[in-house]
Amino acid sequence: MIAVPLAAAGCEGKVSVTEPGSSPSAGSGKPASGGHKPASGDQARARKDLSGLRIASEGDGGGYERGKFGTRWKDTDHNGCDQRNDVLDRDLTKVEKKGDCVVMAGRLDDPYSGKKITFAKKDASEVQIDHVYPLALAWRMGASRWSEDRRETFANDHGNLLAVWGVPNRQKSDSGPGEWKPQKPFQCAYAIKYVAVAKKYSLPTTRADHDALQTFLTRC
Repeated sequence: MIAVPLAAAGCEGKVSVTEPGSSPSAGSGKPASGGHKPASGDQARARKDLSGLRIASEGDGGGYERGKFGTRWKDTDHNGCDQRNDVLDRDLTKVEKKGDCVVMAGRLDDPYSGKKITFAKKDASEVQIDHVYPLALAWRMGASRWSEDRRETFANDHGNLLAVWGVPNRQKSDSGPGEWKPQKPFQCAYAIKYVAVAKKYSLPTTRADHDALQTFLTRC
C-alpha cells in the first residue's frame, strides 16, 4: 500500500491509496484484476465437492429475518476492520481509504455483469456486498436449525462475500444458481465459490442449483 495525503471531500485525516497489484491487507493477495480468476485445480476440486453435496428441496422460509444471522459486517476475523470494508478493499482496485479500514473510493470490475463501476462512499449503494450463497436461501436449506453464532459466522465469511454492482445484486436477491446466473466469464468462479461455501457449511443444493453449477463449471 502506498500512503499519500489526498484531499478527500467530506473526510479528515490521511487517505491511503492501494495501487493495483499491491497487497492491501494481510493474506488478500489481490491482483490488478480484482481477484476472481480460479486457481489451478479449483475446477476439479469443485466438481468433486459438488458431487458430494446433498440434494434437497427448499423449505418454506418461514421465520427468516436478516437479524437471525447476527451483526451485519461484524469484524469476525479480528483484524480491526469490519467485513464490508475488508471485502471492498479486497475486490476493488485503486482503493482510497481513510485510516486503515474505511474504503472511501475505488474501481470495481463487477464480476456479475462485467460493468466497470467507480465507487465512492457518498454513493455507497452503487457497490454492494453480496452473499454468494444467499442468507435467505441458506435459511430455507437448513440454516434455520443452526445456532445464531454459526449463522453470524456464515453471514460474515469472506469466502461467501463479493463486492458487486447493486443492480445485478438486487436482481439476484435470494436466488440460487438454478434461477439466476452471472455473466458467462464469471460463471466458473461463481460456481467454485458457491460449492466451496456449501461444502464448508454442509448446506445442500436443490436439483436445479446442482445442475446449474455443473454447467457453470464447464465454463472454466
